[in-house]
Amino acid sequence: MDRLLLVLGIVVFFLLCLWGMWVGWRRKSRSQSAVVPPFPEIPADPGEVRLESTGLYLSTTFAGNWQDRIVTRGAGLRTGAVWRLHSGGIAVERGGAPDFWIPRASVTGVRRDSRIAGKVMGTDALLVVTWRLGDLELDTGFRGDDLDDYPQWIDKLTDHDIKGGAQ
Repeated sequence: MDRLLLVLGIVVFFLLCLWGMWVGWRRKSRSQSAVVPPFPEIPADPGEVRLESTGLYLSTTFAGNWQDRIVTRGAGLRTGAVWRLHSGGIAVERGGAPDFWIPRASVTGVRRDSRIAGKVMGTDALLVVTWRLGDLELDTGFRGDDLDDYPQWIDKLTDHDIKGGAQ
C-alpha cells in the first residue's frame, strides 16, 4: 500500500509540474501578444525561389537574448520547416504551425551560431536571421538538413543586389 501511495504521489507531482508549465507558457504567450505584432504572412505571389533549404525551425527570440523565446501566435513551436528565399524576403513554411514571411528589407543580419532557444550545438550548425518586426529586433533560428547551404544563405542575404530587390 505504501508503494502505491508513493507512485500516486509521484504521478500527481508530475501532473502538477506539467500543468504549471502549461499555465506559464499561456501566460507568456498572452503577455507577448501585447508586445509582439503578428508575423507577416507569406505574400500570394512571392516571386521566384532563389534558394531553398529544408530542416528544423527552432525558435524566434528577441535579438541578443538567445534564451528569450517568443511563444505568441505559434512562434514558439519547434517544427520541421522549409525556408525559401525570394527577392522580397524569406518564406518560412512550417509543418503544423503558422507559416510566416521575413521581409527582405527588414533583415538586419544573418550568421551561423551555436545556440538559440530550444537548441544548443557544439559547432556553428544553426542559421540565425536577425530581422525587424515593427520596433522589435528578432532572431529566427533554423537547423538545416544540409549545412553546406549556409554559406549560400549568408551570401545571398548580404548581397546588396538582392537587398534592393533587383537582380
